[in-house]
Amino acid sequence: MKMIRIKHIILSFMIMTFVSCQDFLDPESISTFDQNYIFSNAEDARKAMNAAYVHFSHDGFRSRLSNNMTGCTDIEHAGGSSDGARYQIWRLDARENNGDLEYVWEIGYQAIRDCNIAIEGIQNSEAFGSDDVALADEMNHLLGEAYTLRAYWYSMLTFYFGDVPFSTHAPGVDVEFNLPKVDRNEILSQLIQDMIDIEEDMKWAEDCQFGIEQINREYTLSMIARLALQRGGYYLTPEMQMERKDDYLEYYQIAKDYTKKLIDLKDRELPDDFRQIFMNQCKFIAPVNDEVLFEVPFAVGEGDVGWNIGIDVERGNHPYGSGGNYMAMPPTYVYSFDVKDERFDVTCGFYKINEDFQQELVSSSAFNISQGKWSRHFMDTPPGPSTDKGTGINWPMMRYADVLLMYAEAENELNGPTDSAIEAFRRVRQRAFDAADWADKVDAYIANATASKERFFNAIVDERAWEFGGEMIRKYELIRWNLYHEKVQETVEGTKQMADNAQAGTGQYPDYLYTKINESGELDIYNKFEKVLGAPDDTWERQSWLISLVDEETGTYQEWITRDWENYTYPVRYIFPIPTTGIDNSKGLLKNDGYGF
Repeated sequence: MKMIRIKHIILSFMIMTFVSCQDFLDPESISTFDQNYIFSNAEDARKAMNAAYVHFSHDGFRSRLSNNMTGCTDIEHAGGSSDGARYQIWRLDARENNGDLEYVWEIGYQAIRDCNIAIEGIQNSEAFGSDDVALADEMNHLLGEAYTLRAYWYSMLTFYFGDVPFSTHAPGVDVEFNLPKVDRNEILSQLIQDMIDIEEDMKWAEDCQFGIEQINREYTLSMIARLALQRGGYYLTPEMQMERKDDYLEYYQIAKDYTKKLIDLKDRELPDDFRQIFMNQCKFIAPVNDEVLFEVPFAVGEGDVGWNIGIDVERGNHPYGSGGNYMAMPPTYVYSFDVKDERFDVTCGFYKINEDFQQELVSSSAFNISQGKWSRHFMDTPPGPSTDKGTGINWPMMRYADVLLMYAEAENELNGPTDSAIEAFRRVRQRAFDAADWADKVDAYIANATASKERFFNAIVDERAWEFGGEMIRKYELIRWNLYHEKVQETVEGTKQMADNAQAGTGQYPDYLYTKINESGELDIYNKFEKVLGAPDDTWERQSWLISLVDEETGTYQEWITRDWENYTYPVRYIFPIPTTGIDNSKGLLKNDGYGF
C-alpha cells in the first residue's frame, strides 16, 4: 500500500493571484495573469486550480461548514442560550446579518468563481487538446477536479439557502454578474451531468500527485451518487412544504449506477481497524486505495479539527495546547449502539484530557460526550503548549463505507433488499463486530432487517448513524429522507425518558458511572452501558451520569433538552436567509422571500 508520509498540502502551494472582490461575479475578479499562458502548461494550470482549494482554509469551511454548522441532529447536538452567529444557526433562527452564513455564502461563490475560471481556461487552452497524451490527460483531470469542486459548493449552497444564483461562466466584461435565483433541482441536475461527462477522463487517487489530498476519480464517482441522492430526495419549498420531484427514481438509478461503477472498477476491502481510519488523519497519514477517498488537506497552522471538534484537551502542563468540542453526542445516540459494536468507543468520547495530561470523565455529564474520532493529543508531534487552532489534521469528505451504503440505499429504493444491496450493507456492518459475533450481530440482524423494503431502509438509516457519527453529514441525510423532525423528536422524547428513568431508579442505563484512572493513566469506566448498584470496591469513584439530565436545583429537565430543539418542528426550516451581503450586492435582484422570512 502506498503511504503518503510527507505533508504535501495543496493549500500551501504558491497560488496564482486572483483579484478579490466582494461581488462574487464581478468581472474585475478576472485573473491578472494572461489565461492563455496560465493554462498553456500543466504546472501553471495546477496552480490556478489550487486557487479554488484555498477556500477550504477559510473559517467559513474549516470551522463552520465542515462541522460547526451541521448540528443539530439525532446523533450530534449543539446549542446554548447565546445570541452568537452559530447559536442562531443551531436554533434555526439566523438572520440576514448572521456572520457565519455570510462566510459560507462568500467563500462558496469565491470557490465557484475560481472553478469557473479554471474550467474555461482549461477548455479554451491548446494544452487541453494537445497531442501530448500526458499533458492532455493532466488537463482533463484538472477539469474534473474543477467540476467536482464546483459541484460540492453548489450542493452546500442549495442545502443552506435553497434556490440560489447559478453561474457557470468565468467573470469577464461580457458576462452578466447579477443573476436571479435558479431552481436548486436544475442546478443539481447540471452539476451531476458535468461530473458524469468528465469522470472517465480523471485519474485514480493512486495516480494523482497528491493522492487522496486532491480530488480524484473515486471521489467524483461518489459525489455523482451523493448529489443524485440529494436531487432525488426531499427538499423544503418556500411554501414550507417538503417535496421531491416526480423523476426522483431516475436519480436513485444514477446513484446506484455510479456507486456500482466505483465498486466494480476500484473496490477495496474496508480496513479492519475502524479507529485507524481517523488516527491516520491525526498522524498525517493519507493512504490511497483505502477507506478515505478524499480529505481536505490542511497545512500545519491551518484547520480546526482537534480545536472545535474531537476529544477535549485542556491547556496545562503538557505540550499539546488546547482543543474543545462544539458538538456533543446525545445520550439517546450513545446508548443506541450495540454493546459489542467496535465503533462505539471510537465514536463516543467519554473522557477529556485535563491540564495534567490525564484522562478524566467529560464534565461529569451525559450531555457532554464528545466525538472521539479525532483529538490533538493523538498527534505524534505535540503542536505546542500555547496552541489551539491550526492543527493541520485533515477533514474526511468521503469514505468507501459511504459508497457501499449509498449503493444499498439506492438499490433498495429501486428494487427492494436484493442480494447485492444486502452484501454492500453487510460489508459495513460486519466490520463493526468481532468475527465471533457475526452470526448474531450481522447475519441474524440482516435477516430481520431485510424482511421488507421499509425495514431495510430503516436499517440503513440506523447504520449510517453508527458508522458516520461525528463526521457531520447526518443533517443532509435527514433532509433528503424527510426525517429531520421525526428523528429530532425521537431524541427529545428519548432523552426525557432517560431522565425520568434515572430519577425513578428504573431503566437499564447508568444513572451514575463508576470510574478510576488505571496504571496507564487512562480512564476506566466500570459500567458504561448498564445500571449497577455499586462498584466492586472503593477504588472506584461514583460520578453523576444520566441522573444529571435533570437540574438538581429546579427538578426540571436540563434546559438544552427542550430549548435547543424548540424550532425543529415539522417541517424543519433548515433553509436560511441569503446574507445581507448577497442581497445588497445583487442590486435588488435577490430578496429573501418564502420560508417564513
